[in-house]
Amino acid sequence: MKVAAIQMVSGISLDANLSEALRLLRQAAACGAELAVLPEYFCFMGHQDADKLLLAETPGLGTVQDFLADAARDLKMWVVGGTLPMATDDPLHAANASVAYNPKGQAVSRYDKIHLFRYDNGREAYDEANVLVAGETPTTFDCAARDGQHWRVGQSVCYDLRFGELYRLLAADVLLVPSAFTHTTGQAHWEVLLRARAIENQAYVIASAQGGLHENGRRTWGHSMVIDPWGQVLAMQATGPGIAMAELDMTELQRVRQQLPALQHRKL
Repeated sequence: MKVAAIQMVSGISLDANLSEALRLLRQAAACGAELAVLPEYFCFMGHQDADKLLLAETPGLGTVQDFLADAARDLKMWVVGGTLPMATDDPLHAANASVAYNPKGQAVSRYDKIHLFRYDNGREAYDEANVLVAGETPTTFDCAARDGQHWRVGQSVCYDLRFGELYRLLAADVLLVPSAFTHTTGQAHWEVLLRARAIENQAYVIASAQGGLHENGRRTWGHSMVIDPWGQVLAMQATGPGIAMAELDMTELQRVRQQLPALQHRKL
């Protein structure tokens, strides 16, 4: 199954972001992608965190969800909408939701980011809990490829990457990590964490990122990647908008798991 990790440098205009996302999704589809994953906050990167509350959508209803459904149906491929703000019972907090759509344009899975990022090095400070509610449920979905092969796909978002126990619970063939890693933390930890998650879970990893200098002044690391179960980087988009594409091979995944049956050797 050919997959695409889509990298963007999203700005403050919803319409402009959706237009750019569609351009990249079309490019991925033209190259044969069956599954395309957009980055975290692909639809909006506001001047401040609270701005995303203005765009929070009702589950199953909204401009961004309609866009994702239409794109998946029109392009006849699986589309995972990185993340978008989803309304909660608390008007001052939204969920950071990653929604997966099948080639018929149907929403088949929603994962709300469980681990909320907080960081302060004296120069940069972030605290997602100010405007986001943490999710509680590890989430997977079944992705049927065109060749009839079924893949168990595990969902996660950005900061989740630092919590290896989540990926053990997912027990997936493919791990998704749509992200907006800061340049500082990404430069230090992004690739090593992604490769570790691939190796220890003997799974493919599709990590779609924000990658560049945004209108709001934030700088993200980028380096969107597709990684195989042995930890090798199969494709990468370093900076700026673009696509990292690779072929997932179930035979290769099974070979790795058979030759080094680490998953069977777990004691805890």
